[in-house]
Amino acid sequence: MNKLIRGAAAALLILAGLAPAFAQDAAPDFRKLVETLDSIDDFTGSDFSGVFTIVTDKPGKRQEVTQVRMFRRDSKEQFLMLMLLPEASKGQGYLKEGDNFWFYDPTSRKFNHSSMKEALNDSEARNDDFKRKKTLEEYDIAKTGEGMVGKFPVWVIDLKAKTNDVSYDMVTIYVRKDRPLVLKQEDKSVNGRLMRTTLFPKYADVGKGKFFPSQMLIVDEINTGEKSQITMAELSVAKLPDKVFTKAFLEQTN
Repeated sequence: MNKLIRGAAAALLILAGLAPAFAQDAAPDFRKLVETLDSIDDFTGSDFSGVFTIVTDKPGKRQEVTQVRMFRRDSKEQFLMLMLLPEASKGQGYLKEGDNFWFYDPTSRKFNHSSMKEALNDSEARNDDFKRKKTLEEYDIAKTGEGMVGKFPVWVIDLKAKTNDVSYDMVTIYVRKDRPLVLKQEDKSVNGRLMRTTLFPKYADVGKGKFFPSQMLIVDEINTGEKSQITMAELSVAKLPDKVFTKAFLEQTN
């Protein structure tokens, strides 16, 4: 880890108030561990919504703030995001309908095909950072081991893509040994070059054994100094109206 990541990891983990665990447990069934990680993020049986704020820093540029309201219905793999900030992007939105992923522009009032791989409003976050995780459908487990993230013992799991639908060909996740939560993720190119590092210092317990990152720090490893900090608020598992997951909802909102 470079100096920036070490400092960010230490500061954010302290802020999260997470007690370190030092137990050296026997290696788990890593496939089951990944399935558990995905189940924690699976809101099938209820809907899921929240507001996330992204603060992006890039050298030589003014700090940018993006705010988005997100809606998910995992039982039908439906997904909608509505832009709240910046003002110039307000009313824009993304809608996933089956295999289609649409971008809506209220100025032209048109829907155009988009991609879950695209960056969200020029931040370090991508659209698929917020979708339901289906890791073992998209990746094979290539290698496993153990390590440390700060003072936290972790299981280290290397994943290799088995589909072209994902943003990164190789991913390494660092999972707390004392509880199934990811502390860090490294996203890599097909040749193993580190592209992006994400830290997850804090999670929100939304009930029924479900957790969602309430803080994320995404660092661009290619463009030095570029990073985005994400905070989540207004997290809810309340039932949403069916109309939320429609093109008409985006049009009417505007």
